[in-house]
Amino acid sequence: MSQITTHVLDTAIGKPAEGIAIKLQRFLGDDQWEELANGLTNSDGRIANLLAKEQVLEPGIYQMVFDTGSYFKQTQTKAFYPFVHIAFEMEDSEHYHVPLLLNPFGYSTYRGS
Repeated sequence: MSQITTHVLDTAIGKPAEGIAIKLQRFLGDDQWEELANGLTNSDGRIANLLAKEQVLEPGIYQMVFDTGSYFKQTQTKAFYPFVHIAFEMEDSEHYHVPLLLNPFGYSTYRGS
């Protein structure tokens, strides 16, 4: 399993959000980010292998950028947030799960397991 995983649920329809492009980035400082990985959510709202199983990231600040605007456009849904940026800090090499609960006019997240 990837060290960083996500699961996107569209709470407006009560189903996983399929087809959301996601980028994983590492903070370099001075408002600079380096892209480490990207992928597209599957029919279960997940990306199976965002990182290779053996890839372990160093502690630091990372963010996931969710292209929610394209997802809502694809589903012909008017929405307010074209992107969702979730920044988080990793303090060790443990597994980090970063879920996104999404609807056209709001979202929430939490550290999952």
